[in-house]
Amino acid sequence: MLGCRAPGRQGKTVSRGRRTREDESGSAVVDFVLVLLILLPLVLGILQVALVMHVRNTVSSALAEGARFAATWEATPQDGVAKARAQYAAAIDPAFVAEPQVELVTIDGAPAYRMSAEVAVPALGLGGPRVSFTVSGNAILEPGPRPGEES
Repeated sequence: MLGCRAPGRQGKTVSRGRRTREDESGSAVVDFVLVLLILLPLVLGILQVALVMHVRNTVSSALAEGARFAATWEATPQDGVAKARAQYAAAIDPAFVAEPQVELVTIDGAPAYRMSAEVAVPALGLGGPRVSFTVSGNAILEPGPRPGEES
């Protein structure tokens, strides 16, 4: 019979195949902890990847802009480095980025500047192990006299 009172149990209703509330007390906490053990590292990993991608894209854009600025007719490579540093410092912690380096390279037969920097992003931006990578930006030199050259 469903819903009958069990002998010796006062006020408790027992049904076949189902537990009473007493048997399930504390199970919500256990379920929460088990789900949290899976979801917390997953969420923190997603945040770390998002931070690394943000820093990479910001520095890459800043270095490309710095290389373009250095490649203009009246600018120097040092001007480009200063421009790149100002750009990424406005968006991220400059401590993540080593000093940008500029080199003269050839891209498809044209002279160009390549600006590159080593980037190291700590875990969640707080500290601990770092994710390190190199980022660069290129720009073809504008034709015309360069600073320090005779025209």
